[in-house]
Amino acid sequence: MSRPITLFTGQWADLPFEEVCELAAEWGYDGLEIACSGDHFEVDRALAEDDYVADRRKLLDSHGLKVWAISNHLVGQAVCDDPIDDRHRDILPARIWGDGEPEGVRQRAAAELADTARAAAKLGVDTVIGFTGSKIWKYVAMFPPVGQDVIDDGYADFARRWNPILDVFDAEGVRFAHEVHPSEIAYDYWSTRRALKAVDHRPAFGLNWDPSHFVWQDLDPVGFILDFADRIYHVDCKDTKKRFDGRNGRLGSHLPWGDPRRGWDFVSTGHGDVDWESAFRALNVIGYAGPISVEWEDAGMDRLRGAAEAVRFLRGLLFDRPAAAFDAAFRNQSRKEPEL
Repeated sequence: MSRPITLFTGQWADLPFEEVCELAAEWGYDGLEIACSGDHFEVDRALAEDDYVADRRKLLDSHGLKVWAISNHLVGQAVCDDPIDDRHRDILPARIWGDGEPEGVRQRAAAELADTARAAAKLGVDTVIGFTGSKIWKYVAMFPPVGQDVIDDGYADFARRWNPILDVFDAEGVRFAHEVHPSEIAYDYWSTRRALKAVDHRPAFGLNWDPSHFVWQDLDPVGFILDFADRIYHVDCKDTKKRFDGRNGRLGSHLPWGDPRRGWDFVSTGHGDVDWESAFRALNVIGYAGPISVEWEDAGMDRLRGAAEAVRFLRGLLFDRPAAAFDAAFRNQSRKEPEL
């Protein structure tokens, strides 16, 4: 049976959760990847109120929708970030921001991620998707020159802050799927390997595969699936279109999303540079059986049209895994790289 297709609700947090359920069901989605944003899924209420989770489930059931994962990207961003500033105040719940003192924000964010694992278990799902933040993303240009000790300290800081969170994930039987993404501790191939090593490759820490963040960095999304086969805990479908014409830059030139002068932008699934057929073939090879989640983020198309179009595109492309013998033969072809 083909994998279920879900809609990530993070880009729909301005709408009431019930309205998002109605839309997703109308478009033909199998379920939702529910964001801990807006009124969609509130971690504090899930743990404090006896009927909150049951009510979420009842609402999903009334629209024929299921849930396999929840996401807490925004709070996760604050766990390791440095600096903590007004950007975080604008995306965090007031109770996490508090008085804005940076270390207090980080600690409250870490406690909320641990509680997110508890809330996920209460909801009956085993995967939480999110960001980690990063103490060292600000050094990505490596100029002025940055000592190796500073970079090493960044990964050590990540491990120190996230290992206690992951202890709670282990205790609850839930996994964290980090979205490999610029501004995070793991944003490309080598930083992902370094981040996994920093937490000693513990099973509680895996990856959310979103190819849109690879394409504009000239990384191979399909190779990433094969190389990190045992860590692909969740899949988000978001497409990217490159427009490198000699003036439009890879780094975006501080221009807003959707500005045609950018060297790349997010587009509707199937309209960009991601090779989706090869990606789904690779997911078959590694035996990924989880949901395929549409993350809508296209400044150039109305989302009510685009989200409906995305699920139709994926329905036409998804195909079942091959026979076991064929699958096993290809599973062994993933690339091997030297340890860092």
